Amino acid sequence: MALRLYGLKSLTRNVQLIGCRMMSNDLGGGAGKGGGTGGSIREAGGTFGKIEAAREEEFIRRLNAQQLKALKDHLDQEVDHHEKIIKEHQAAIQRHKKKISEIEGKTDTD
Repeated sequence: MALRLYGLKSLTRNVQLIGCRMMSNDLGGGAGKGGGTGGSIREAGGTFGKIEAAREEEFIRRLNAQQLKALKDHLDQEVDHHEKIIKEHQAAIQRHKKKISEIEGKTDTD
């Protein structure tokens, strides 16, 4: 029974320490910030943890910017391609209308 109580006391003490550590709202302020432990530097918190969190955030922003630029470039290429095809189709429509009018003109005079 005494061992159970001792285990319960150490568990509650650890939970209290973890709860206190997790109360920080700063990224890099300790374990659990930014979706996981993040390694020993971020777990320790402090200035190094905050610097590492800032670097990770900067990396994510740059990656998002690169992905958005790549998506925009791809969509611009798609638009150009479709505009080119529209022009080709419009030219084909004009050719077919001209042939139709020529055929109708020949049959009317016959």
